[in-house]
Amino acid sequence: MTVILGVDPGLTRCGFGLISGVKAMRFGLLTSLPSADPRDRVGSISASLEEIIKDQKPDLIALERVFAQSNLRSVMGVAQISGALMAIAHRHQIPLEFFTPSQVKLAVTGHGRADKAQVAKMVASTLGLSEIPKPADVADALAVAICATKKSSATGTDAQKKWVAAAKSANSRIG
Repeated sequence: MTVILGVDPGLTRCGFGLISGVKAMRFGLLTSLPSADPRDRVGSISASLEEIIKDQKPDLIALERVFAQSNLRSVMGVAQISGALMAIAHRHQIPLEFFTPSQVKLAVTGHGRADKAQVAKMVASTLGLSEIPKPADVADALAVAICATKKSSATGTDAQKKWVAAAKSANSRIG
């Protein structure tokens, strides 16, 4: 069965979650201190993600896409961790896909404008967890992995893969 690593990238808090089918294999939170040198912060989280990848050997890495917000420092941290993870995926020859927050919410809850509590509750329900994963970054990472099981061009049957690829192609032509 396909193993997917979902990541909610961040420089202070980076959630990760590995799933296989509808089973959570491993999940948690990687952190760095805001007072530390940015090089060390990115390096530390990057090294931890690479160890998880070496240990668990995911078939796909799914990331939440950076979205515009007023906090430039936060956007930069997300972009830095995303870039580091892209390099790791390249080095290990693992496909990597991005999903927008609304795609993740839609795939997990059926509604693209669901709030964090609804997403977290559905993550726990979908994966059969007795408790909602905390903090929210961890639940979000698992949600990204769940989204990838439904929306990725690298998962599913051959027919599902072709359908997802066609939908993505159509969306890119539309704008």
